[in-house]
Amino acid sequence: MPEVHDRLITGIDAREYFQGEVQSALQNQDIDVSGETVVYLVNLLTTFIDSDHLFEQSADGVMLKSLAMHYKEAREARTINERLMMLRRLGDVALFISGMFSQCLNRSLVDIDYYIAMVGNAYGYLSEVGKSNSSISLKIVFTKLANNFYDMTDVLSEVSESTNSKKNVNVLRFYENWQKTGSKRAANKLKTSGIFPVNPGTSHH
Repeated sequence: MPEVHDRLITGIDAREYFQGEVQSALQNQDIDVSGETVVYLVNLLTTFIDSDHLFEQSADGVMLKSLAMHYKEAREARTINERLMMLRRLGDVALFISGMFSQCLNRSLVDIDYYIAMVGNAYGYLSEVGKSNSSISLKIVFTKLANNFYDMTDVLSEVSESTNSKKNVNVLRFYENWQKTGSKRAANKLKTSGIFPVNPGTSHH
């Protein structure tokens, strides 16, 4: 029988649920952010809690693209709008994983400082270079995310502990295991979730 929280976050009331969870975490940790930042975090959670939006389709199958790959593609973007879109994706993925799956990150070869640097570069660029492409309120959100990464990950970590979304936690853990070891069991578990991994051991966070 599915957990109550799993039913909540996969239902049509996911956004309303995360709205309450984020606001509760902010209050518990005495963190002050704008209403726009709350909306941004809620949208991020509502989107990425579905692993179909976290993983990406490649020519060979579905994969969790590394931050380094995101950054490389952003640097090689042909237009400024394309670069901004790619950097926003980089920052969002890094923030989501570091907050919602901090235990997985702590066991990985790359520590939190790497994620801080990546998020700072991505959101910092968006807040400065993207100012003519974004609203003033969104620029303020990006500045907050870039400068207060620890606070934002703490908020998402509290939400993660509260929601206890076992399905999505397991998907990421199986992917991490397969990526490091090439485990056939982990690969099969991923396939049952609709994730078809490719090139084990070649992509790192």
